[in-house]
Amino acid sequence: MQQNSPFYEWLATTALGGANQSYIEELYEDYLHDPNSVEESWRNTFDALPKSSTAEQSHSQIRSYFQELARDNSQLGITSVVDPDVSKRFVKVLQWVNAHRNRGHLHANLDPLNLWQRMDAPTLDYKFYGFTDNDLDEEFDLGQYVYNKEKITLRELAYALKNTYCTTIGLEFMHVNDLEARTWLQRKVENLLNKPLFSKHEQVKFLEELTAADGLERYLGARFPGAKRFSLEGSDAFIPLMKEIIRHGAKNGVKEIVMGMAHRGRLNMLVNVLGKKPANLFDEFAGKHHGNGTGDVKYHQGYSSEFMTENGLVHLALAFNPSHLEIVSPVVAGSVRARQKRIGDDKFTKVLPITVHGDSAVVGQGVVQETLNMSSTRGYTVGGTIRIVINNQIGFTTSNTRDTRSTEYCTDIAKMIEAPVIHVNGDDPEAVAYAARMAVEYRTLFKRDIFIDLVSYRRHGHNEADEPLVTQPVMYKLIKQHPTPREVYAERLVTEGIIDQAKATELMNNYRDALDRGECVVPEWHPSNIERSDWNHFLTQEWTAYEGHFDPKRFKDLANKVCEYPETHPVHARVEKIYADRLLMASGEKLFDWGMAETMAYATLLDEGHSIRLSGEDSGRGTFFHRLAVLHNINERKAYIPLMNLHKAQGHFEVWDSVLSEEAVLAFEYGYATSAPKTLTIWEAQFGDFANGAQVVIDQFISSGEQKWGRMCGLVLLLPHGYEGQGPEHSSARVERYLQLCAQQNMQVCVPSTPAQIYHLLRRQMLRTVRRPLIVITPKSLLRYPLAVSSMEELVNGTFQNVIPEIDNLDPKQVKRVVFCAGKVYYDLLEQRRKNNQVDVAIIRIEQLYPYPHEEMQEILKDYAHVTDYIWCQEEPLNQGAWYCSQHNFIANLPATGKLRYVGRPASASPAVGYITLHNEQQKALVAEALAIE
Repeated sequence: MQQNSPFYEWLATTALGGANQSYIEELYEDYLHDPNSVEESWRNTFDALPKSSTAEQSHSQIRSYFQELARDNSQLGITSVVDPDVSKRFVKVLQWVNAHRNRGHLHANLDPLNLWQRMDAPTLDYKFYGFTDNDLDEEFDLGQYVYNKEKITLRELAYALKNTYCTTIGLEFMHVNDLEARTWLQRKVENLLNKPLFSKHEQVKFLEELTAADGLERYLGARFPGAKRFSLEGSDAFIPLMKEIIRHGAKNGVKEIVMGMAHRGRLNMLVNVLGKKPANLFDEFAGKHHGNGTGDVKYHQGYSSEFMTENGLVHLALAFNPSHLEIVSPVVAGSVRARQKRIGDDKFTKVLPITVHGDSAVVGQGVVQETLNMSSTRGYTVGGTIRIVINNQIGFTTSNTRDTRSTEYCTDIAKMIEAPVIHVNGDDPEAVAYAARMAVEYRTLFKRDIFIDLVSYRRHGHNEADEPLVTQPVMYKLIKQHPTPREVYAERLVTEGIIDQAKATELMNNYRDALDRGECVVPEWHPSNIERSDWNHFLTQEWTAYEGHFDPKRFKDLANKVCEYPETHPVHARVEKIYADRLLMASGEKLFDWGMAETMAYATLLDEGHSIRLSGEDSGRGTFFHRLAVLHNINERKAYIPLMNLHKAQGHFEVWDSVLSEEAVLAFEYGYATSAPKTLTIWEAQFGDFANGAQVVIDQFISSGEQKWGRMCGLVLLLPHGYEGQGPEHSSARVERYLQLCAQQNMQVCVPSTPAQIYHLLRRQMLRTVRRPLIVITPKSLLRYPLAVSSMEELVNGTFQNVIPEIDNLDPKQVKRVVFCAGKVYYDLLEQRRKNNQVDVAIIRIEQLYPYPHEEMQEILKDYAHVTDYIWCQEEPLNQGAWYCSQHNFIANLPATGKLRYVGRPASASPAVGYITLHNEQQKALVAEALAIE
């Protein structure tokens, strides 16, 4: 290599310069000749570099690596070494330091039970680098690294590294590529040695909070033996952890915290953090009924309260959660996003999300990956979430990590988004509190997710009726002998002279007395004098009317406005043609198609000051090229959204092409809708059956949330549906599943068949003073079907029709058969009947399948009181569609002599056939049968 190469010039100016240059070059030359001739740490470094064809290119790669290493070291004040006799040893010391940053957590004291079999990390031993015990007093110039000493012995450095990276906190952060964030984390943990952590007052506070966590569980165990409570015992430090996050969050500007967690420790959280009265919890254990609805078990319940800190009130909200452990995480994110939007928290400083996970669930359930993946995307970011893992080191009955995951840590999933992980021993509440503060500050500064892995144990079985000794005999023998976290910390404070034993006993007695009184036991709890609810206007239990009329002149103005886009924003020719057609609709020269009618529903709502949020995997364009809400410039990466540019006083409009997820995205939108009743929140499936991937959200939240938890929600699901021969996966939105879930007026299932109907349906959802989910079975082929059009008059002066009567001027007296149907099949029936010149079959469209419109149907059927032959015709197979779930409603309004029978495809295990010829045969046959009168 040439001595005047840029590599030499650079190396001489870095912290690794001076005499080190020859050593590093020597290493690399040896590596190029024989990779196995250099030690593993350097070999791994060189292996990671892209291979270059020339020596100078190779030197450039080395240069990039060491520039970053030098920047890291410069933060520690590490200086250059110029003595050639110590250069190699100095580099070895640097490697040793960086090994602790990378892998120190592997030797951290994290497991209170000392059962965890850790991965070996030989690079953390100074002997790995050729040093011996005889070298421990050798000094190295590491600047200001520790004790503010310019020079430090190997012995002192060993102590410093161990007590920085291998204590009861183990920090994983070297996978964070952002240098600023990584440097901040490094400084934060390396400062642990340089200052006292907590005052005596704070230490007593932590013991008081551990005492509360422990005391509640003991009290419940004695008063309600054997009852399920999913005890927190063993992970008691979770309570001071949460309270410290709240306190430190307030110091950093947080005004509101939304939390989500599963069962473990939830009752403790409700009583000892949120301030739920113990008396109310005891009533729930006793089985007493409170409130309306069917209710839910006590460890699924949510709560909200005000928490007073030195920096003011913080509003706390704990989301309701079903037994699907991780599904609440995206719900929390959606709720936080809505709250941030409501108060204009664009910098993500005032509303903080916290999600609490189990060690097996966080890595085992796919919705976690989905949620993490969308955590920094434009439409779904909330500025970072603090994610806490209550790590019991056991998954229900499986404690062998080879059965629960394929990685060293359950939190390794965090690395997919470069989230740092703070592993902390649950028996050290001060380390836990430090982790809380670090997490809050990191999230505040960098607006990204951070994990706290609270390594602890579970004192009882999965629930209190289980016997864990059956499946974990070794672990539970240790647990029975192990003192509780409160006992461990109390003994420590007594030993250090912070308190005496009498004080520790007094704290226990005081807490038990408070539980006996049944009142709130959280000193920071504060009565709320702030009206936070936006729901007062929407708490009616009745389906209210709405005003369908809209001023025609204003409507035309808006119709023209939604067709405008800048001349400097050229669009695709197909888009240009569609927008030209929409201008003709605005002028009355063409009838409205589906896309324009839907757009006008949004435009008129926005004009009236309402907000709209629409998301889905292809929502900006619309899967079937019908919406085109987002106009993409064909020459550059710019987009224009007409609905955002109506006028200055309009409501807020946002449309997002979501990540490729149904479960997490739909859960997010549910959370958003539950916190934003004044926003029309819509999720659109790319095809209706794609909602299958989000069935947990539909079953556990959307359909039952109001009855279980009293949580109203106006979320709209747009589910494309229709049998056009596209095969099993792209035909059916599984209408039967939604109808099966319908009861107690819990939601609406509608099948609009005209543009006017979707226009009024969307407006009705927003304008009525009720907020319940709306399932819309939307069309595919009807989006451009010549007969599926509506006049401007139908939009501005119409209303949503739950049932649409016969539209041809048939003489009711000549009608011998009445066919009921919904959706696309109507047009197949209509066209064939017209071809047949039939006047003896009336066709009635049922546009709202639930709640079923009995009154409207009775009124329509008055003209057919003489008819005895009634048919329900559907495209779906017999065991699918509306037939099984709704036939009792169809029959209820028939005349006394009327008989109803089914016409459609035969029962099938698959939603549809996969061959177009067979599909066409089936469709032709069912239409013919529905119309054929013997």
